[in-house]
Amino acid sequence: MTERRAILSGSTFEEQIGYARAVIDGDWVHVSGTTGFDYATMTIADDVVEQAEQCLRNVGAALAEAGCTFADVVRVRYLLPDRADFEPCWPALRRTFGEVRPAATMMVCGLSDPRMKIEIEVYARRTT
Repeated sequence: MTERRAILSGSTFEEQIGYARAVIDGDWVHVSGTTGFDYATMTIADDVVEQAEQCLRNVGAALAEAGCTFADVVRVRYLLPDRADFEPCWPALRRTFGEVRPAATMMVCGLSDPRMKIEIEVYARRTT
């Protein structure tokens, strides 16, 4: 039987909405759209680059709990309400994914809270 396990970050949103930060399904790890909130304090920076860096810390924590690293990421999606905010994030994204080169898509769309300037979701494949 395939292992399926939810990973929770402690975000109040997970309980309020009814989702998990990540789900392990066999060898696959699906990390949900992760924003720039610091889930320990439920605060969020105003700056998009700071938010992107916090998103990556949040995603990295979920991956680590699943037994993965960013090197295992095969797909990433970036969601931003303002397309002009994407380019300032490139250096942080390149530091994280530059060697990994996952398939990637950036979409311009509304996010659930106007303070959110970027959301990142990834799929990773666990290798043992």
